[in-house]
Amino acid sequence: MESNTASTDDQRYQVRKLEITDKNKGFMELLQQLTVCNSITDDEFQTRFEELKSYGDDHVICVIEDVKLCKIVATGSVFIEKKFIRSCGKVGHIEDVVVDSGARGMQLGKKVAGFLVDHARLTGCYKVILDCSEDNRAFYEKCGFKQKEIQMVKYFI
Repeated sequence: MESNTASTDDQRYQVRKLEITDKNKGFMELLQQLTVCNSITDDEFQTRFEELKSYGDDHVICVIEDVKLCKIVATGSVFIEKKFIRSCGKVGHIEDVVVDSGARGMQLGKKVAGFLVDHARLTGCYKVILDCSEDNRAFYEKCGFKQKEIQMVKYFI
């Protein structure tokens, strides 16, 4: 019976790349659960979507859609930094991972992180890194990350 439930969940929750129609499925509202995220027009969304799409595999936004509700319930992104060190190596940077408050506890965050890590590995990155709050440390450790060094930030606005 459990495998049936897992299969049903796999059909209900589609893990994929962001699509232009996802703005109408609550993508921006989901990001508001993560941080300051002002409303943007459809034109602004389309312009940014097309810009990011033009980067190809160097910038990928993963979403999980609850197909039953036609709602985006989880997201995260990874961008690929090209370096001179390590024989012109590449590093994946994971950002903006969030799961809808009504969908937490269903391993969707792990699915997003796994999708992003796999993308970084498949594009030839030698490592993938992210910044997180102390509150999220245990979650990322369960996803295979470990703490290394510290984060510093300087805001301009």
